[in-house]
Amino acid sequence: MNENLIVSPCISICKSDPVSGYCYGCGRSDSDKVEWNNPDTSNNWKEENLNTIRNRLSGWQQIAFDKSYENKKKFGVTLFKKRLLESKK
Repeated sequence: MNENLIVSPCISICKSDPVSGYCYGCGRSDSDKVEWNNPDTSNNWKEENLNTIRNRLSGWQQIAFDKSYENKKKFGVTLFKKRLLESKK
């Protein structure tokens, strides 16, 4: 995997809270998601945004995000998708 690539924080739990507008899975807003998809977005912005969105999460959401994002960075698949694939075997 490219060492300079910062992996998207999407962990495949794509539902937004109707009050805050933040994704239940990754904590991003719609504008955060747009910026992540922009090829001109800097790694510096992405690193800062990772800190911002992680701080939006707490308790079990933060723990689940941390574990799933770490798995995605190491193995290229979120825990949700991993379990989904395993259930199809």
